[in-house]
Amino acid sequence: MSPIEICGLIFGVMLVLMAVRAPISVAMAAAGALGYVLQAGWLPLSSFLNTQAFARFASYDLSVIPLFILMGQFATQGGISKALFQFASVVMSRFKGGLAMAAVMACAAFGAICGSSVATAATITSVALPEMKRHGYSGRLSTGTLAAGGTLGILIPPSVPLVIYAILTEQNIAKLFAAAMIPGIIAMLGYMVAIAIYVRVVPGHAPEHDDMQTKLTRDAVVGVLPMLAIFFIVFGGIYGGFFTPTEGAAVGTFATFLAALAKREMTKAKFMQCFLATAEASAMIFLIFLGADLMNAALALTQVPNALAQAVSGWGLSPYIVVACILLLYVVLGAVMDELSMILLTIPIFFPMIMAMDFGMSKEYTAIWFGIMVLMTVGFGMLAPPVGLNVYVVNGMANGQGHNIPIAESYRGVMPFLIADTLRTTMLLIFPMISLWVLQFMT
Repeated sequence: MSPIEICGLIFGVMLVLMAVRAPISVAMAAAGALGYVLQAGWLPLSSFLNTQAFARFASYDLSVIPLFILMGQFATQGGISKALFQFASVVMSRFKGGLAMAAVMACAAFGAICGSSVATAATITSVALPEMKRHGYSGRLSTGTLAAGGTLGILIPPSVPLVIYAILTEQNIAKLFAAAMIPGIIAMLGYMVAIAIYVRVVPGHAPEHDDMQTKLTRDAVVGVLPMLAIFFIVFGGIYGGFFTPTEGAAVGTFATFLAALAKREMTKAKFMQCFLATAEASAMIFLIFLGADLMNAALALTQVPNALAQAVSGWGLSPYIVVACILLLYVVLGAVMDELSMILLTIPIFFPMIMAMDFGMSKEYTAIWFGIMVLMTVGFGMLAPPVGLNVYVVNGMANGQGHNIPIAESYRGVMPFLIADTLRTTMLLIFPMISLWVLQFMT
């Protein structure tokens, strides 16, 4: 078989296995193993499997992933999300659609100590959705807002996909976190503007007048102080050079645990659930790592990715046009794959291609900017039909609470936010220094 035919077979097998609902890690591993055997045989595959698992998991940098996941679990089980939403709802109560804006703010704040899109969406939904429905918000706007707000869990550092990107491309995690901060804030503000426009252009989805309490109480302020303290300790320590991102994750996890204990909502059962959920999520991520490694090794043997990079370079296209096409491909892949699988599968192929092009900035800045662009686009895939994992999670929780909201209504609800995502991604593509501006203050 020719290299092109082998590549087609690898991707075809992966898609077929995904279609029959095989786990994505199994689909990539099986497809990669088949491609490897066809090109090199069983013995080289056995040798590769014998060494690759240890080589991958011996990486010290990978320990940051379960630590940040555990940090988010402590915040979820410890009642911190409830305090964040209550504070945000008081601050935004004076605006039409203010409770939906408050949900977005709560998602952004929770994302600053979580790092997972689905976890952020699920956690804030459990707190915010009953309140939004009680105040007269439509199912469309409520679920759409919470699904979109959940993506802020990966857009605002810490971000598990961004950590994986840093490991794959050997970039500085702290600098990637810093570069993601401004785009993450822009995303939050863009979602809030989208809500403000939507409730005025399409009436009937938010109450005209809301009788929520508008007075900012001492309890509301005190409730968010632990989260603010954790954020400044972790990221102040990382950016100040006091500890590495892995050490910062450990410090943040312990501080979040203490904050959860202080709220007196952390029971023994919840404590054990935190570790169980962390183990499950970490195992899933690491298995995807192994599957992607095997599939990428099989693709590398075909030399097709290198030939593709050379062909694209020879077309004479603008580097920004190439990036735009890659981002469009991520939108398409988002219909069938989750964000971690996309990054693990495609970055080894696309990253060398991007680094070979001239964007008028240093190689480090190019790598960081491309990482932020990828992060923005995979967040798009969490909302866009026909999959939109965040939409499914939020809609499922809404129906589990007895609200009976059709999935089609939830998809209509995310459309204003997809428009905001498109505008934001286009702006960051045209003006790279928006993402890179903060890096000039880091040594």
